[in-house]
Amino acid sequence: MPYKLRPGRMYMMPTHFGPAPGPRQRPDGRGYDCQESPRATSYSVSFLTRAEQLDALLPAGFRLAGEPVVTVTVSFLTEIEWLAGRGYNTLGVSFPAEYAGNKNRAKGPFLAVLWENLADPILTGREQLGFSKIYCAIPPPVVLKGETRCTAEWLGFTFMDMCLTDMETVPAAAEEKAAGDKAPVAQDKAPVAQDENSAAGEHLPVLAGTLHYKYIPRTGEWGGTDAEYAVLTPSAVPNRKVTAQWNGRGRVRFHRAAWQDLPTQYHIVNAFEELEQVAFRGASIVETVGGKDLSDQRILT
Repeated sequence: MPYKLRPGRMYMMPTHFGPAPGPRQRPDGRGYDCQESPRATSYSVSFLTRAEQLDALLPAGFRLAGEPVVTVTVSFLTEIEWLAGRGYNTLGVSFPAEYAGNKNRAKGPFLAVLWENLADPILTGREQLGFSKIYCAIPPPVVLKGETRCTAEWLGFTFMDMCLTDMETVPAAAEEKAAGDKAPVAQDKAPVAQDENSAAGEHLPVLAGTLHYKYIPRTGEWGGTDAEYAVLTPSAVPNRKVTAQWNGRGRVRFHRAAWQDLPTQYHIVNAFEELEQVAFRGASIVETVGGKDLSDQRILT
C-alpha cells in the first residue's frame, strides 16, 4: 500500500522513508530550543563599493538601502544539536537592501550567496528556507603574529582570501550594543516609512531582518519556474548571546576564475571580484552561543 505524508511533519526528498530529521525537526517531531547551540566564531570584513554594481545583483522588487557596503563573513559553527554535536562552516556575502511588495516591506542585509561546506544544511536551507546556498570548502582560520587569515576553495581552486589585523577587544557593554544594532527586532507595528515605489502605497510597516530570494526551477520546463519569491529571516534572535568581540582592520579578495576553475560557480565569484573596493570599512571577530531554528522564516509578497 503506498505511503501517505503525515500531516504536520516536515518532509524532504526522498520522502519514502518518513519525515526528515533536520534543524527544525527532531526525530520525534519536536523542535530544538537553541539555547546553548550552536557555538559560532564569525570573521567579517566590510568594504565600500559602487552602488550601481550592487543594484545589478538585486532581483525585482529590491533596491539598495543606504551606503553600498559589502560585508563578507566567514563563520565556524560547532556543537550543533541537530547534527548531534558536529559543526560546519559558512561564507556569506551581503549588502544593505530593501524590499517593497504589494503586502510587505522589509529592510536589512540582502544575503546574495551563502557557501557552506556540508550538504545537510545546504539542502535544508535551500529547500525549506529559500537561502541561496551552495557548496565550497572552508578550512579553519590560520592565525600568526597578529594576523588571522580565512580562505575558501572549490576542488583545489582558492577563490577567496580574507585577512584581519590590529584586532582590539570590544568591552562587554559595547558588544551587547553592537549585537543589538546589527540585529534590530522586527515588529508587526514598525514605524511607517515612505516609499514612492511601493505598489501598495506608502503605509506598509517595515519588517527587519535578512533578505533572500528563493528560486526553484520547474522540472521538464527548462527555463520555467516552480517557486520564485522574496523571503525574510526576521532579525530577532533572543537566544543568541555575544560572548566576545574584537574590532580592527581587514581586507578581502575574490580571485577571478575561468570556467575550467569553477565550472558551476565562476560567474558568482567573478561578480564579486569585479566589485570596486573603494575603501575598507573595518573588520570584526565575534563569538556567540545560541541562536534559533529559523522556523520564523517567512515569504514576502
